[in-house]
Amino acid sequence: MQTTLNQKTTLQHLLSIPVIVAALGYFVDIYDLLLFGIVRLPSLSSLGLSESEVSTTGASILNWQMTGLLLGGILWGVLGDKKGRLSVLFGSILTYSIANILCGFVQTPETYKILRFIAGIGLAGELGAGITLVSEILPKNLRAIGTSLVAGVGLLGAVVAYFTVEFFDWRTAYFIGGGMGITLLLLRIGVFESGVFENIKSQKHVARGNFFSLFTNRDRLLRYLKCIGMGVPTWFVIGILATFSNEFGKALSISEPIKPGLSIMWCYIGLSAGDLVSGLLSHWLSSRKKAVLVLMLFTLVCTLIYLFGGIQSASAFYGLTLFLGFGIGYWAMFVTIGAEQFGTNLRATAATTIPNMVRGTVVLMTTLFAFFKSSFSVIESGALVGLICFIIGIVSTLTIAETHNKDLDFLEE
Repeated sequence: MQTTLNQKTTLQHLLSIPVIVAALGYFVDIYDLLLFGIVRLPSLSSLGLSESEVSTTGASILNWQMTGLLLGGILWGVLGDKKGRLSVLFGSILTYSIANILCGFVQTPETYKILRFIAGIGLAGELGAGITLVSEILPKNLRAIGTSLVAGVGLLGAVVAYFTVEFFDWRTAYFIGGGMGITLLLLRIGVFESGVFENIKSQKHVARGNFFSLFTNRDRLLRYLKCIGMGVPTWFVIGILATFSNEFGKALSISEPIKPGLSIMWCYIGLSAGDLVSGLLSHWLSSRKKAVLVLMLFTLVCTLIYLFGGIQSASAFYGLTLFLGFGIGYWAMFVTIGAEQFGTNLRATAATTIPNMVRGTVVLMTTLFAFFKSSFSVIESGALVGLICFIIGIVSTLTIAETHNKDLDFLEE
């Protein structure tokens, strides 16, 4: 009888309104975040760009979007700690929904860059605020499963984005994404604020959302940098291996042209499954670090096969992209670790900026990738960028503090 009651209580927690809305919010967030990567080729081609211009302009627009994510992460993170987690959930989705609708009307690459930059700012707030809210309202023994559930459902937005582009024009795909965001705003009316945040809100002496305090204390700075470092391999897979998969396909002499949009879709199907598994794995191992390390090493092996395994067919290529996505399925877990590393007065700032700092490193990755290609082959250039990313990721994971079952009701001094 007691077991049945415990199972019922667990289910009630995991299917509560904040968890469901956070999952749906991340679903729309991922749809809009990855839409440019999926429509990059057809949208830029329709604007009259040549094949070489599509490559260079596409990388530039992606960098503008990622820079927006970087700056937006700071903006929404600070706001989340000063005004509350819900203020970020509402404000961020309104920003990126409007920007995505306007992308459907774009006529020049310059306007495209500005709108993707604004969309990036809006998209920056969703995951960190959602993970922070879910982490604070769920019992500590369910945090890993709850946050993984949010990411696992949310990441399927990439699949919907791909099929939307398959069935509709790229401009219509942007309209659909913006429309889903506006609709989601109506669903969020019933979401309540985190009780942990409410407890410190009235404490006027507690400094909240001071982004620069992450850099004024050595211990805090190291925690912050290690959290970012853990996530770097995830966006190497997405931002380099999947986004530029058409270039890798040519370098591997695969006869059938590789579609980046399809690579991204398969990557995110794997990522969704990996996120669900990472939460269960962390729960089973009673360790966040071990779960992340297992999946990161799996990703490393898959990357070596991707680059040097002599893949000959498109089906095998997409299949391996699926496994790569599964390997980086520790995405929600590393964001959860980021939320658990910091006190309530700085938690939203950290949890929101960390994944966006990681996304922002794509600017460095694509720049390095382009630089290396001037002296090395596409395969060698990808391998060099990957080597740097995996060294950073593995060292960060091995040296960061364990946070499994950590009580989150504490403050940063």
